[in-house]
Amino acid sequence: MSFIDETQIRVMSGKGGDGCASFRRERHVPFGGPDGGDGGKGGDIVLVATRRRNTLRELRGHAIWKAKAGTPGMPRNCTGAKAKDVEIFVPVGTRILGKDGEQLIDLIEDEQRWIACKGGRGGLGNTRFKSSVNRAPRKATLGKPGEEKILNLELLLMADVGLLGFPNAGKSTLISSLSSAKPKIASYPFTTLAPSLGVVELGMDGTFVMADIPGLIEGAAEGLGLGHQFLRHVRRSRILLHLLSVGPDETEDIFHRYRVIRKELEKFDPSLAKRREFVALTKIDLISEQETETLRETFQARYPDTVVSCISSAQRRGLKELKYTLWNSLQDDT
Repeated sequence: MSFIDETQIRVMSGKGGDGCASFRRERHVPFGGPDGGDGGKGGDIVLVATRRRNTLRELRGHAIWKAKAGTPGMPRNCTGAKAKDVEIFVPVGTRILGKDGEQLIDLIEDEQRWIACKGGRGGLGNTRFKSSVNRAPRKATLGKPGEEKILNLELLLMADVGLLGFPNAGKSTLISSLSSAKPKIASYPFTTLAPSLGVVELGMDGTFVMADIPGLIEGAAEGLGLGHQFLRHVRRSRILLHLLSVGPDETEDIFHRYRVIRKELEKFDPSLAKRREFVALTKIDLISEQETETLRETFQARYPDTVVSCISSAQRRGLKELKYTLWNSLQDDT
């Protein structure tokens, strides 16, 4: 599976360069005095959030990151060179946890930077210790050691709209119809093995990001099925779109499936049950228009506060209306 949303890395910043103890040695300059320069600073370890990545896969095979040490100071008051910082690029939405599980930072903005380990400070050259009572100091200090940490990285996808539903509810087909995302689509359950993101275009009006989450089943919050591995990604979604397929053999248990997913969300994170939600009845091309309208009216009557749409991704029916319904809701949140 190419989608990796958890990994652990070990980071070590560079040691500071040692200070230099030296004296001027030019001809005809007796008692030239000290001229030892300071050592250079060690390299930092910096984590940088970027929208150019959407998985932690590249870090899974690179578990140790180490910055170089600063250059020692030199005669003639030359300061040693500062070591280059090591930048680790992670997707936007990556949480950084310490070894004990405590959250250190949440990188939720593009190009956001965080110094995980500061490089050691360079040592002082003997010039720094010159005084009126000590004109020839031989003292110089060593560079400070760098820092070392174990970091646990956890990716939570950043999306405007999160898709929910049972396996084969039509989530992958919908996101492929509304965006350029190309998730795997097949007629068997659990086709989607990893979340995928798609950018929905609205022409001059703007865009929004939609996330396809693997199908959930009853007991997902306790670890059943595949969706429990990715339930946490739903937390980042500003609004939820719950897909319910209404094929010929699925209309009778539509309300049961809806209640099951709602219950799993609440068990996993009670705040998700309060998140703004829309419902889309999918695959309406498989039943008559009268059956579709009856289901919509019945659902709306049971849940009057929920906006219900009827769509067919295969025939592209109702997609434009759904797209602008979601967009208008997102604009209300801003």
